[in-house]
Amino acid sequence: MEARFLRLAEQNRRPVRLIIDGAEVQALEGDMLLTVLMLNIGFARLSDFGDGKRAGFCFMGACQDCWVWTREGERLRSCSVPVAEGMEICTTAPEGLWPIPA
Repeated sequence: MEARFLRLAEQNRRPVRLIIDGAEVQALEGDMLLTVLMLNIGFARLSDFGDGKRAGFCFMGACQDCWVWTREGERLRSCSVPVAEGMEICTTAPEGLWPIPA
């Protein structure tokens, strides 16, 4: 899927590099992680119910549709997490880390 967002303004902020699903992407300082996902891959994660790609739609942490994971397995709500240099993000749950075993 191609990007769903196009950056039109605020292009003079400091660049930040991060990894999404093993690929290096560039963001700008102050971007929320969901913005970077939409600019680069066009979705936030695959649905837990097998009905396709999820993109998040509220941008305020209410819809629960934009969860992603760090490489270490921490869940993040991408609409409310600012990017940081060197972040490693997965759009699918890391093997054996999610869901949390009972």
